[in-house]
Parts: sequence; C-alpha cells; structure tokens
Amino acid sequence: MNKTDIAPIDPPTDQLTYLALGDSYTIGEAVKQAESFPYQLWENLNKQSLHFSAPKIVATTGWTAGELISGIKAETFLPKYDLVTLLIGVNDQYRRNSIETYRKEFIALLKTAVNFAGGNAAHVFVVSIPDWGVTPYGAQSGRDVKVIAKEIDAFNAVNKEESLKAGISYTDITPGSRNAATDAALVASDGLHPSGKMYKEWAAQLSPSINKAFK
Repeated sequence: MNKTDIAPIDPPTDQLTYLALGDSYTIGEAVKQAESFPYQLWENLNKQSLHFSAPKIVATTGWTAGELISGIKAETFLPKYDLVTLLIGVNDQYRRNSIETYRKEFIALLKTAVNFAGGNAAHVFVVSIPDWGVTPYGAQSGRDVKVIAKEIDAFNAVNKEESLKAGISYTDITPGSRNAATDAALVASDGLHPSGKMYKEWAAQLSPSINKAFK
C-alpha cells in the first residue's frame, strides 16, 4: 500500500489540521513515513503546543505541478485545513517542462492552497525545490550538475516570486540541500531523495514561521 492510500480519519475537533501537497519530497520517498518532513514537522509543532492531527498527504513520486493539480481533483478533503504546505516543481525541471507553464500551474496551486486554508494565506507555507544534482543519482545522471543547479534556481525564483506576491511564507531549503554534496548522511538509501536527517532540517526551518503564524 502506498502511503497516500491510507484513508483519512476525521480529526478530533480540538486538534488543528494539516494538509501537505507535493511530490516524492512530501511523501518522504525512501525513508520511513515518520522521517518525512510533514511528519517531522507535525512532531515539532506538537512539541511546541500546537496540537495537530496527523497530516493528510496528497503527493505522488514523479508528480509535476500539473499532475498535482489533477491529483487534488481526485481526492476527498475536509472543508478546510489550519495549515497547508506546498512543495512542487522538481519533476517539471527534471522533465524539462516550460518554466512559463510551471508559473501558471504554480499560481493555480497557490490559489488552491489558500482555499484549503479557508482563505487564510498566512497559514500556507511554500518550500523551495531541493537540488537533486548534488546527489549520487545526479552525478550519474549524465546531466551537467551545474546546469541542474541553474535550472533549479530558475524554478525556485518563480515559486518564490509568486509565493511572496500572494502573501505566502516561503522557506528556502535549497542551500541546505546542496550540503548533500559533502554529507552522504543527508541522502536516503536510493542515492537520490533526502534522508530523514535532511527532512529534520527542513522541519526545523519551517517550524518558527508556522509557530509565529499561530501565536
């Protein structure tokens, strides 16, 4: 069973709700579910007295922004969520999709995310795309890792610009993701995706902004 196949359970009314939208980086491909960034973020927030129910994750390995839009249409949701995170775009870069198309689809996803948050943009948090070019997989991909880095930066420039324009918090995890070039412990066993250690760093970066929004 895929992690996304688990049937959602309506949370108790005294708990906050969290929706995580994305791709393999949101699922936590190649690590245990508890090590994924949404679950480590959930754990962090609960320790800080923000009591959330377990995150609902809408994400599939390989999804582009357009495929996430389609995937959302096939899901069932609560009327609203107290917290929404969005991390999407690496597969648009990997497949060499048009950055103009990505911009349009990302803007649509931002609007969808804000709608899920009950219209409250302050409760939506965008995470930048990590640089897969620094991983062993990237080194063996046959692609120029410097070009990968430039393309990732270009896609991130778009998602950052549109997030800030919409009044949405933006967390830049990309510089930290590049530390995987010299720290193998930041890469999962598949040689491509982040390890639980890297996801822990992402959760730590996100937590202060979320805490501030809920205080």
